[in-house]
Amino acid sequence: MNVKRKGLPELLAPAGDMERLKTAVRFGADAVYLAGKEFGMRSSSPNFDMEELASAVTYAHDKNVKVYLACNVVMRNQDCSRMPDFLRSAQRAGVDALIITDIGAMKMAQKYAPAVEIHVSTQAGVASWAAANAFWELGAKRVVLARELTLGEIAEIRAKTPKELEIEAFVHGSMCVSFSGRCLLSEYFTGRDANHGDCAQPCRWSYALMEQTRPGRYFPVEEDGRGTYIINSRDMCMISHIPELVQAGVGSLKIEGRAKSAYYTSVVTNAYRHALDEYAENPEKPLPKWIPEELEKISHREYSTGFYFGGTPGQVYENGGYVRHWEVIAVCEGMSGEFAVLSQRNRFFRGDVADVLEPDRPPYQILLDDICDGEYNPLECANHAEMTVLARASCKIAKGAILRKKIDG
Repeated sequence: MNVKRKGLPELLAPAGDMERLKTAVRFGADAVYLAGKEFGMRSSSPNFDMEELASAVTYAHDKNVKVYLACNVVMRNQDCSRMPDFLRSAQRAGVDALIITDIGAMKMAQKYAPAVEIHVSTQAGVASWAAANAFWELGAKRVVLARELTLGEIAEIRAKTPKELEIEAFVHGSMCVSFSGRCLLSEYFTGRDANHGDCAQPCRWSYALMEQTRPGRYFPVEEDGRGTYIINSRDMCMISHIPELVQAGVGSLKIEGRAKSAYYTSVVTNAYRHALDEYAENPEKPLPKWIPEELEKISHREYSTGFYFGGTPGQVYENGGYVRHWEVIAVCEGMSGEFAVLSQRNRFFRGDVADVLEPDRPPYQILLDDICDGEYNPLECANHAEMTVLARASCKIAKGAILRKKIDG
């Protein structure tokens, strides 16, 4: 774990590409997880070729951040001949661990990348101390537990496994309809194999009933003309339960979202970083309100605490989309005298109030009452993508700061 924060659980953030990796590092991740161009469970992400992977590792290690490479597909015969070269290249790139599901891939990793730690993926469905011990005996350094466990079950696993075996668990992000993410719906409906990184997310679609003798007539599962999203799970959010996770013995807190935006990565990593640091300062003190409120400023489904406290996450029946109340309007490129130099992302107006996100402080607000173009000509509206906007600021805004505004409610 990151020696800078010894004694705290590791904060593990997703990195779908180099921009998101740098964002995760900047906003406080102790480690990042990513994938190559093959063998990862998120083929929709840009991901990293081997040259990019080596650069990513160098960048992260310079910042004292570890890099874990997802190699967690369920292997098919055609994968077996390509896997050795992939593993050799991963070791040369300097990754700190391989996240693996398939026991065949695990044995290959021990042969072709012996210097790299093995972390057993959540896809393996580790849900008992017996399974965790078996993987330890096979050479795993860490197990990423199934998301279907309660905190009590995790505590028992911790108590009945070697202290050297690290325990990682998801704390935030999308939940899958299927146990440990091993799902056949996507392949059945679309031919896209979810267990090979190509899920079409049919659990987010709207469904209705059709009676066999009445083709074309759809009957809603609920009394609602829109149908129902009966298998669309709520998102997980454990931001307010760091003490319980630590007490259960979780050593790495994992954020889901390699396919999500750099903005998502920045906000969620930042929130959990501050939550962990607040816990370190005073484990009994409630979180400052702004920390959980940050997680309402990203696109998300309705939140739940997953299976951690018993029961189920529950479904979002009304729609398959996200709650979106905020949008990014600009990124700060630096200061020019008393003006912040902004790169526009979405339209904003003179007089708007911007919410500013920086890594090392709570978010704060500024009034955009004096905005100009790059030649200091006054503007009423910034409405061109990535245009340079100069905004008079009452304080220095850090380079890379994200400016947001509320768009409804």
